[in-house]
Amino acid sequence: MAVCARLCGVGPARGCRRRQQRGGPAETAAADSEPDTDPEEERIEAGPSPPPPRCSLLDLPPELLVEIFASLPGTDLPSLAQVCSKFRRVLHTDTIWRRRCREEYGVCENLRKLEITGVSCRDVYAKRVNPRVKSGRFMRILPDYEHMEYRDVYTCLLHRYRHILGLWQPDIGPYGGLLNVVVDGLFIIGWMYLPPHDPHVDDPMRFKPLFRIHLMERKSATVECMYGHKGPHNGHIQIVKKDEFSTKCNQTDHHRMSGGRQEEFRTWLREEWGRTLEDIFHEHMQELILMKFIYTSQYDNCLTYRRIYLPPSRPDDLIKPGLFKGTYGSHGLEIVMLSFHGHHARGTKITGDPNIPAGQQTVEIDLRYRIQLPDVENLRNFNELSRIVLEVGEQVRQEQQQQEAGEGPALPQERPAREADAVPAADSGKPADGEAAAEQPAQSGKGQPFVLPMGVSSRNEDYPRTCRMCFYGTGLIAGHGFTSPEHTPGIFILFDEDRFGFIWLELKSFSLYSRVQATFRNADAPSPQAFDEMLKNIQSLTS
Repeated sequence: MAVCARLCGVGPARGCRRRQQRGGPAETAAADSEPDTDPEEERIEAGPSPPPPRCSLLDLPPELLVEIFASLPGTDLPSLAQVCSKFRRVLHTDTIWRRRCREEYGVCENLRKLEITGVSCRDVYAKRVNPRVKSGRFMRILPDYEHMEYRDVYTCLLHRYRHILGLWQPDIGPYGGLLNVVVDGLFIIGWMYLPPHDPHVDDPMRFKPLFRIHLMERKSATVECMYGHKGPHNGHIQIVKKDEFSTKCNQTDHHRMSGGRQEEFRTWLREEWGRTLEDIFHEHMQELILMKFIYTSQYDNCLTYRRIYLPPSRPDDLIKPGLFKGTYGSHGLEIVMLSFHGHHARGTKITGDPNIPAGQQTVEIDLRYRIQLPDVENLRNFNELSRIVLEVGEQVRQEQQQQEAGEGPALPQERPAREADAVPAADSGKPADGEAAAEQPAQSGKGQPFVLPMGVSSRNEDYPRTCRMCFYGTGLIAGHGFTSPEHTPGIFILFDEDRFGFIWLELKSFSLYSRVQATFRNADAPSPQAFDEMLKNIQSLTS
């Protein structure tokens, strides 16, 4: 009967066409004696079984909704609150926003207790916000944390100013700088990083706050300038465009000192150079210091910052790329970013000077041309070292000319020699064979003896006395105001993972570089292409 029902839709009716097709009374009687229904036919007549009951998010208990919503990105929660009134009520739970603040921005403080490893909220505020605060004034200027919610912290502070988190270079003419904007507790603080005092290149970086943002009242973020010596005061931040923002001080009188410009200069000199002007006997250095003070003082009320990234690292890099502190003669210590681009390494200035401004490429190393240094006695002879480097430079120049003219084979594409390749190539006039160099054992891990040639000046005489390998390179020199820039030959000396040097042949000068050990947050490039584009942008601003 089930088959009949599928064929004609009549089922067990007496007028079924299938029955009419049966021949003879006997067959008809046998058919009439069959049951009128079967299980399959009953299922068809009864229709499809009802679907299982559906479970909606609206049916879940609020406790479970809190756990679900707390796992979503904070940027999706405002849209979720528009779905229905129940979702909106659940999203007022502060536990959700506290988790988003912690997971997205690293905020670990408790708004109700505000204690960090046993430190009271008063101590936290005094140390982080206003070191000069007096106990009697404390409650009057303390942010109203008791009536503040994590939702306010997320929406009015962290999410609103998320675009300025990261690493930035201030536009201070040729001098540049290094700023890291981070979430520090319940504040967003812009820390300016400064090199150590000249010539102590191995000392740690110095840093000071330039501005801070925090919630003084619910739903109201306050921007304060930290420049000067009179404590925090009113400021303003404007996000100009993608990867660029500016700060403005609304109370520049806080930057002035009672003793006038002379007191301001003496204070700046102690902070910048760690000495007084009387301690600096070099007349040219005195002029450079005074010039920098006058120039940078013009930017104490308004600054523009442009985003920079830390260089990406690859497995075959000679050493780990990153930021280094380097000695630059009378200009003092400057910050340089070392990055690797195939068979070349480049050092880009993050801080600069009137000769070579920030953003310019100070050195470039050709990793295909390793240089074998002479023994220590001959290395002391500057003319011998100069002869070796100039011979390699001439070969590089000729091969580049052949490439540009379309003559001769292209330069070989060996991989760069790695850090473990301690023994220099046997032939200093040809590209180094990376595979062969990698097979050469290190000389008991001691490297090759190194000493500066006679007549080569150095700001720091405490340089390493052994090196791992040397390569041909060029350094950028120019006159005051970046006039007549010129790439001159030099030699790159790798000492260890954290230190390298460069000898400028034409200047007879040696620069020692030491790695910046500070950890910078939100500073990684999203892609190698984004990093290369960033280098082009900061270089074009000073070209």
